[in-house]
Amino acid sequence: MNVAIITAAGKGTRLKSNISKQFLNLYGRPIVAHTLETFQNSSKIDQIYLVVPSDYYDFCKQEIVAKYKLSKVSKIIIGANTRQGSVFNALLRLPENTEIVSIHDGVRPLVTVDEIDKIVNKLIRENKKDHDIRGVIMAAPAYETIKKIKGNDIIDKTIQRDLVWHAQTPQTFFYKTILEAHKKAKDEDFLSTDDADLVEKFGYKVKIFRGRHENIKITTPTDLFLAELIMSRDKNNKGKIL
Repeated sequence: MNVAIITAAGKGTRLKSNISKQFLNLYGRPIVAHTLETFQNSSKIDQIYLVVPSDYYDFCKQEIVAKYKLSKVSKIIIGANTRQGSVFNALLRLPENTEIVSIHDGVRPLVTVDEIDKIVNKLIRENKKDHDIRGVIMAAPAYETIKKIKGNDIIDKTIQRDLVWHAQTPQTFFYKTILEAHKKAKDEDFLSTDDADLVEKFGYKVKIFRGRHENIKITTPTDLFLAELIMSRDKNNKGKIL
């Protein structure tokens, strides 16, 4: 069985709203509802575990899961103080027969069903070639020159651009691998904002699936504006070749 963990437990203060960013309205419905609907429509995802703040539990159950008929949402889980802790909470609750886990930011609503499916397929395919490959993540290549700095904002060096990619989600792993990585990270008090980083730290290989820069994480008002534009464009051009 394949499970998606959708992280939507953050508070998100940069949007300067009284409502947590994942529940703000985007093109007629809450941001996280768009995200969940895409995973709902993926043939590679059997169940969805949604991680939310404690004060949004009832809202999510009634106004998102029930309202939009998201039948694959099996459990709504209360998040922790960190994203890593929230993911770990969900991992501990997954069924024993879980094989693959796709972890995705609730505020990345522009991911597509095709991308979700292809990442799962790539993980299975790559692992058959090399058993040390235990994860595949979506990422986009850096287009701008990247600078590494040191103290006092002094440039230390320029990093070769074609070696740098912006990590995104979904990040998809074999369940036993990602659970083991999270357990080890907890034991060693290692904290990261990236699940792939945990898997890499403990000796496994993670591959890139080339994604789109449009798969944005909605963090600022500008991001919300861009997401509205992209979604509006895509809906208006449905069935057309762009």
